[in-house]
Formats: sequence, C-alpha cells, structure tokens
Amino acid sequence: MIMIDNSKKIRHLYSRAGFGLRFEDLRMAEHSTVKQAVEQLFKSSEEIKPLDIIAGNIDYKTFLSKGNDMTKKMFFQEQRQQEKGLNVYWVKQMSDTNAQLREKMTLFWHNHFACRTQNAWYAQQLNNIHRTNAIGNFKTMLLEVAKAPAMLQFLNNQQNQKNHPNENFARELMELFTIGRGNYTEQEVKESARAFTGWGFNQQGMFVTRPNLHDTGQKTFLGQTGNFGGEEIIDMLLAKKETAKFISTKLYKYLVNETPDPAHVNAMADVLYNSKYDITPLLKFVFTSDWFYDLKNTGNMIKAPVEFIVSMNRQFYVQYQNPDIMMQFERTLGQVLFYPPNVAGWPGGKNWIDSSSLMYRIKIPSTVLNGGVIDFTGKADPEDEAFITNTLKSKQAVATQVQTQPDWDKFLGEIPAHTSKTTIAQVILSPALNSSVMDVVNRSTDIKTMVIELVSTPEYQLS
Repeated sequence: MIMIDNSKKIRHLYSRAGFGLRFEDLRMAEHSTVKQAVEQLFKSSEEIKPLDIIAGNIDYKTFLSKGNDMTKKMFFQEQRQQEKGLNVYWVKQMSDTNAQLREKMTLFWHNHFACRTQNAWYAQQLNNIHRTNAIGNFKTMLLEVAKAPAMLQFLNNQQNQKNHPNENFARELMELFTIGRGNYTEQEVKESARAFTGWGFNQQGMFVTRPNLHDTGQKTFLGQTGNFGGEEIIDMLLAKKETAKFISTKLYKYLVNETPDPAHVNAMADVLYNSKYDITPLLKFVFTSDWFYDLKNTGNMIKAPVEFIVSMNRQFYVQYQNPDIMMQFERTLGQVLFYPPNVAGWPGGKNWIDSSSLMYRIKIPSTVLNGGVIDFTGKADPEDEAFITNTLKSKQAVATQVQTQPDWDKFLGEIPAHTSKTTIAQVILSPALNSSVMDVVNRSTDIKTMVIELVSTPEYQLS
C-alpha cells in the first residue's frame, strides 16, 4: 500500500470533500494534520444557507384557468425563468461558499434522490431539504424527501390511494433510495405502496395526509404484519443493514473510487448503521482512513460537469457577465442541475466522457480564462428543451463570447512567494505529474500561460 505525503493528502481531501483547494488555503495545507483539515471542513460547513431565490409557488390555476393564450405564454416564460435562475443561483453558491463540504454533499443527495419538476419552488424546497440534512441524519432527510411535493409529484404518490395504489414511489424508495434491488419482492412493493396511500400535498405546497384515501388494512412487509403507514415502512427499511450498505456503496463511489472495495464499504456501513444513520460520523471515518489516501484512490475520478465548472470558478474566482453560459456548459457536458436523465440520476464515472464532451471539457477552461468564444452544437434532450432557454437554438445563437472575468490578480497574488512551478502544477492538477505535464511546466515562461495550458490538459478533468 503506497501512501502520499501530508500536503498531497489535504489537497486530495479538498478535491473529494469539496471542490478543490485554493492557493489562499495552501498554508493551511502545509501546516495542518489531516484530522485538523477534516475538522476545519466540517466547521466551515456548520452554516446552512438555503437557496431562497424563488419567493413562492406560481399559482398555476389562476394563470391557466383564464384560458388566454398570452397569459399561458407568460406563465410558462416565468416558469422557465425561475428554473434557470434556480440553477444559476446554486452554481454560484457552490462556487462562492466556504461551506463546500455541505454543498458537495448536497450535490450527492441531489443525485441520490433524483427528481424532476417544472415547479421551481418545489425544486428549491427539495434542494434545501438535501442541504439542511446533507451532513446530518439520513432518516430525517429520507422522511422529509418522502413528504416533499417535488418527489410526491414526480413519483406519482399524489395519485396513490386505497383501491387504486400507485407503486412508483414505493418501488423507487426501495430500489434507489434505501435497500437496493434484490433485497425486496414485488409483493413488498405492493404492500409498501398501500402504506403510502393518502400521502400528498396541497395547493400551498405543503405535505398533507388524506385519511379518506389511506388504506387502513393489514399489510405484510419484510416479515412483519400490521396496519402500517409510510413512516413505519421507512423505519423497517432502515432497520435492514442492507440500506446502510447501499448508501455506503454509493458514497464510496462518489468520494473514493468508482470500483468499491467490499471491506471498506462494509466498514462504512457499520459506522452508518451503528450511528443510527448519522452522516457526519461516516464521512469523518472515510476522510480519516488511510485507504482514502492510497495512491490508487487519488487523481482517478472524472469530475462531474458541475464539479468541473464549480472547481474552475472557485480556483480562478470567475464571474460571469452572462450567467446563462453556465447552463450552456452544463447542457453540453451532460449534467443540467434539477434535470436528471431519470429517477436513477446521472450514472457518473466514465459515462461523463465521450469524444464530444471531452473536446468541450478541454476547451472550456482556456476559453473562460481568456474570455474567448466557444461554439455549442449538439442535439438537446427533448425534455430539457421545454425548460432550458437560450441553449442550442442554432449554432449562430450560441457561438458567442463567454463573457467571463477571472480574477487573475487575486489568483496570482495568493500564490505564496517562491512557490515552484511544479508545486503550482500539483495544486492545479490532482493526478501525479506525468511527462507531458512536466513538459508544459518546464517550457513555460510565465505562470499565467502555464496555468492556462495546465487546465487545458486531460489531467485537469480528474479529481
């Protein structure tokens, strides 16, 4: 087992538990132990700053009942503007916040509880549930997600009623949110669906139980029989160790390596289960484990598009005169926030990369840092087209200046005096410096030129 030195460990920690280490934090990396750096990440993430750009629910019925085509058009335009605004607002928060562990974990739960809704207020509610509980308790979060209008709507539990149960939420609750496929039967899906009958939301976007729609009959689930409701079903799922293992496996693939190590996953599951699903002890266990810092687990994971954009924004203090460009980046790279491909979320890993997306990934950083022009071409997801404005209408419409302002003075000013070019490259890139990277380092005559070349390498795509 080959280990890496302390400063490299802390850079690795920040690349996985956050969105990367800035040069302004480099002195901390040099003078802290790993345990101190982990504690600092948690301390910085104590504050919960919810997204609050959407003030309230759009009154669908008032808009649509009038029957005026212009009124309906205005409604859908407002709806799209809210969706776009929410997306950009979250990316900006991730890019600027000191609570990067909380936001990084919010991004994980955003994909774990993948959900699509055309109602931006519902989307904001759900996102804030993820953020509030991101490093808190999984059971608390699961219950709140199960009662969130966005999820109740997306998985059709609003239509789940006695005598006509809808199984969508019950199935995904087990397959994707808790114990995982192979650990339940089709009959248990049916019984679970009956337990969630009557769960819904009102016009104000508040969770309600509707007793007249709830099935009060006996249900048999995971070997137990009773007049169960939804909360009892969730308790029984969490009582199964398989749930702790399922969550731990996904977290391992998100934080450590795309290929799970069974012994490490089992150890994580023990911590999660024994803490009654508190997430903080599990994360601290991972971040302070020697195996987290093995060379085989460093610089080996492809950054998700949003992580890629956010880490670049943070590293270079990028400001966007036209924030819509960030949504064009997301769409072109295959990860538009709030629009997962399906209820299973984005598959991640090598799925992020194809010949087209890699070309854009290589070009985007240098374009952003130089205020250049970039063409976005490709075929939009039909479902995305209904929601996302100003993207992929035509080549002419999107071949525009990115209109960005990286703060080079701040970036260069934060690099400690006498820092070698090799050290700068090690901070910019997560993988070990190979010969082609060292060629860039050795031939560069100034730091800015070198950095732009480094962010244009395939190595910059890895964390």
